[in-house]
Amino acid sequence: MQDIQAAKDLVLACQEALEAAPADASADTLARFTAPDYLWRGMHPFDRITGAEAVGSRFWDGLRGSLTHIQRRMDVFFAGANSLDGGASVWVVSMGHLMGLFDAPWLGIRPTGRLTMLRYCDFHRVEGGKIKETAAFFDIPHLMMQAGQNPFPPQTAAHLVQPGPRPHDGLLTGPQDPGAGDKTLAVINAMINDLGTWKSGLPLEEELAQTWHDDMLWWGPAGIGASYTIARYARQHSAPFRAGFTERSRTRHLARLAEGHYGGFFGWPNFTAIPTGGFMGLPASTTAGEFRVIDVYRRRGDKLAENWVFIDLLHYLKTQGLDVLARNGTV
Repeated sequence: MQDIQAAKDLVLACQEALEAAPADASADTLARFTAPDYLWRGMHPFDRITGAEAVGSRFWDGLRGSLTHIQRRMDVFFAGANSLDGGASVWVVSMGHLMGLFDAPWLGIRPTGRLTMLRYCDFHRVEGGKIKETAAFFDIPHLMMQAGQNPFPPQTAAHLVQPGPRPHDGLLTGPQDPGAGDKTLAVINAMINDLGTWKSGLPLEEELAQTWHDDMLWWGPAGIGASYTIARYARQHSAPFRAGFTERSRTRHLARLAEGHYGGFFGWPNFTAIPTGGFMGLPASTTAGEFRVIDVYRRRGDKLAENWVFIDLLHYLKTQGLDVLARNGTV
C-alpha cells in the first residue's frame, strides 16, 4: 500500500506552495504537484476540470484574484486508504476556510472589501507521488451571504462561520494509531447503514441515537444551516428533508476513509431523490435532483459527535431548473 504519510506531506506542500504563489501563477504551481491527467471536481459552476493548467486558470486564478491576501485556515486534516476499493487508493482530506479580503468580483458576486471566509473541503487522491484527483467543495452560497447576496429563502437552522472540532485536535499531520481509524470507519459505516435508506422502521430520534451522541453538532451548508443535539437536528433538518423527498437512490460514494477520530466520504453524486414535497422554497417536482456531498466526521468514544457537511446546492437547484448564479446575474 502507498505511504500515507508521504501523501499527506505532498498535499501539505501543494497547499503551502499555492498560498505563497502569485495570484496568476496557480497553474504552474499546481503542475508541480499533480499528474498530467489530473481530474478536479468542483461545485457548480465549475464541475469537472482536467489538467493543472485548466484548474489553475478557470478556478484558482479567479478566486485568488478576488480574495486578496488569501490564507488557508485548516481545521481538519487526515488521510487513509479508500475502504471502497479495497484500500487500493490513498486519499488526503483537508477542511476549513479560505480567508481573504473580498476585493474584486468573483462569479459576479459583488466584493465587500472586507474579511471573508469561504468554507472548503478537499479530497485528494495521491498516486505515484502526484495528486491524481481532487474533489474540491466550496460553500459559494455562504460567501454570497457574507456579501449581502443571500440566494435562498429562510433556512431551517443556524447560519454561521463554522468552527473546527471542539477538542481542536483535527490536524492529523503525523502518523496515527490505525486502530482508532478502524473504529471511526466502523461507526461511519454503521451510521450509513442506519440512515442511508431512510427505512430503519425506528422513530427518527431513536434511529439517530444508535450512532450519534445526544449533543451532536451537524454543521450543514449555507441554505440549510447548523443544528445542535439530536432533537434539534431531527426537527431542523433531517425530518423536513426526508419529508420533502421520495425515491431516494442508493448511496454512491467514490471514497470513504478514516484516520484517528476523523473520517469522511464524498460522492458524485452521493444520491438522487425526487422533491415530491418541495425543497428550498421550490414547489414539488417529479424531477430527480442530484446531491453531490462531502461529509467529514469526528468520533467521540463509540459514537459520532460532529459532522461537517458540504452539499452542492447550486448544482441541485440547477437540476430542478433554477440556476441561482444566473438568476442573480452573477455569471
